[in-house]
Amino acid sequence: MTAGAGIAPDAIRRWLSWLAEERGYGPNTLAAYQRDILIFDVFLRGEGLSGAALSRQDFRAFLASEQEKDLSRTTIARRVSSLRSFYRFAAKNALFSLADTSWMKAPKAARALPKAVSEADMKDVLAAAESGLLDKQPDWQKKRDVAVLMLLYGCGLRISEALSLRAHQIPLGSWLQITGKGGKMRDVPVLPAVAAAVSAAAQSCPFQPGGDEALFRSARGQPLNARAVQRLLERLRLLLGLPAETTPHALRHAFATHLLAGGGDLRAIQQLLGHSSLSTTQRYTHVDEARLMDVHKNTHPRAR
Repeated sequence: MTAGAGIAPDAIRRWLSWLAEERGYGPNTLAAYQRDILIFDVFLRGEGLSGAALSRQDFRAFLASEQEKDLSRTTIARRVSSLRSFYRFAAKNALFSLADTSWMKAPKAARALPKAVSEADMKDVLAAAESGLLDKQPDWQKKRDVAVLMLLYGCGLRISEALSLRAHQIPLGSWLQITGKGGKMRDVPVLPAVAAAVSAAAQSCPFQPGGDEALFRSARGQPLNARAVQRLLERLRLLLGLPAETTPHALRHAFATHLLAGGGDLRAIQQLLGHSSLSTTQRYTHVDEARLMDVHKNTHPRAR
């Protein structure tokens, strides 16, 4: 290994700070980007290469080594995105001379269809959580679990968005302002049933957080974390014999799919989900193709 191999840690720290402060990247995205660049750093050090003086061949050697690990196309695509972002930042801030990465193209990721939970299964999930079938939970924990599930399914929130709810926001009104990925703000309508479930959870919680404190609490009074919600769905799935894709994010997919099935407008659903691109939301049209065919057949003037 040669002296000065790898990437200067300060350059990585500055880049990550910029992603967080200027680009508004969330903790999960930052962790993934940091992991990507550290994996690249390990490769460079193993080859005795400096991150400040690389050729196209060096980048290709790294990508080839990653592909040999049998990683998914999505992971390889993010590796490419991380490298291009880091070297663009380094060039703009004169950290070292520009390493050209414009030629680097990410492999096209397979467009996996969203997997949604059926309406019947959603009723069973909510009923099981409310009845406390999983174990002998205190009543306040049952109400908390139902409220979180209702926010995911009734408002189409991500786990992080549901758990970001603060005590001062209760009681919920007809609309809820959400800060999503990249710091983007959006307003989502709140069904009366969702508002009632959240209010019941807030009133029954023995810890009674206030002000800007997180509303949902663990059994020890700490802010509820995403893993706890994931475990809740895992246990409900096993109890009810539901498919493996019954995850918290699948409840968000169910929100979109069931709105579409009920005649919801695709543009409106895009806004409710906080998708930047309509193409992301359009995946849901493939989930409910049978209904769309019926709509086309029954409403198009030439079909009559």
